[in-house]
Amino acid sequence: MKKKLFALLMALVMVLSLAACGGDKGGDTQQSSGNDTQQSGDSQPAGDDASGNAPTLAIGYDRATDTNYYGPYYDEWSDMTDEELYDKALNEDKDQTITVYATSSKMIKAEEPFEEMYPGLDLVVADLDSDEVLSKAQIENETNNITADVLQTKDVNGEVFHEYYSNGVIEPFYPKDICAHISEENLKYSYPLYASQAFWYYNTEAFPDGQPIKSWWEIIEKDDSGNQRFALYAKEIGQETAYLSLFASFINNADEMAQSYKDTYGKDLEYTYDASSFAFEVPENNAGVEYLWRFTQAKMTFIGDGDELVLAVHNSTKDRPALALASAGKIGNRDESGYNIAWCIGLSPYTALLNTESMFVVSNCDSPAGARLFIRYITGGADCQSGGLKPFTKEGNWPLRDDFVDEKNPAKLNELGARTNDLVSIYNIYPDVQDMWMYWLSQSPNK
Repeated sequence: MKKKLFALLMALVMVLSLAACGGDKGGDTQQSSGNDTQQSGDSQPAGDDASGNAPTLAIGYDRATDTNYYGPYYDEWSDMTDEELYDKALNEDKDQTITVYATSSKMIKAEEPFEEMYPGLDLVVADLDSDEVLSKAQIENETNNITADVLQTKDVNGEVFHEYYSNGVIEPFYPKDICAHISEENLKYSYPLYASQAFWYYNTEAFPDGQPIKSWWEIIEKDDSGNQRFALYAKEIGQETAYLSLFASFINNADEMAQSYKDTYGKDLEYTYDASSFAFEVPENNAGVEYLWRFTQAKMTFIGDGDELVLAVHNSTKDRPALALASAGKIGNRDESGYNIAWCIGLSPYTALLNTESMFVVSNCDSPAGARLFIRYITGGADCQSGGLKPFTKEGNWPLRDDFVDEKNPAKLNELGARTNDLVSIYNIYPDVQDMWMYWLSQSPNK
């Protein structure tokens, strides 16, 4: 991604101010307000068109040139049933093989049940890391030697959407009957498998009355003597795309960050950061930038393993309290290992950004019907009874269908304070946010 001047980018964010899209689907959608949930006024609506019909992808549509369009869109594949896709899949490839590049090892568990449900089809899952999934798909596209049919990955800073989807390496598939059970705000940039997020964890024994913080500002709070209230643990945020994207969203939603400070402390925020060291223009009096600056100057312990992060919280005490930022799924240590840990939820201005694992069809693949049949299967099928979602169902993962019975999670997404990710506005400023983080961290007395 090329670096862009901050002033231009912030103006672009304003131009791309989104109209609220989608309605509530059974209460499983998350809060949606601010820049991270808006839609470009220049783009084709993600909902019904002026005639009241769902938008349909025009023949000859070119993602590379029509970059103002966001999903969901529907094409001739969208109305096909499982039976129709199965019949086509049996006749489209010489060995009826469907190859999936996945970032989750749990995808392998789908091989046998899928093949039992659809005799004659062979499912092959390659368990890869995120970089491998994308780089292999890119190379195969450039050399016209395509092996993969389906790609599973997540996009937290817009890289997948802007550099792979928009460039035609991968393409979405929106099955219309299943999409009717998913809020359109979760269909804008991709077709979702499930959603996850990161939480700040606290020690339930040290704070038996509930979480000790209600806003992001309290995380870095100091007492009258200048000592941090909490010991902070996290992965090195400058190396974590999802966390940097969250800080970028705070900058895009600076007004909300400023209001959160005022609500927390009863006074206006004082701006203390100096942006003169950067070659790009940094906005003045931006509460998100101020938070980024203050956070880099806090004393933190970076730990690369999520289990060790929540263990640090478990080992903390009320006299020496700790908070750790880790993925929602690490809550499993509470039951498996007896850790005294819980999520901090409902933080002001919002708890987290929603990280969505998504399914894509590889452009020009050998098994386009088989790819779409598998995507329908893995996301529950027409009636949400295919069993495809089962391997991904655990506390800390949220399938986004309103007809999915979630017995693992004690709370729905809209009860946790997460927000959908605006991949356009975050992509535009992500490189600058990363540069600010790395430089200011290097200047921290607590590094």
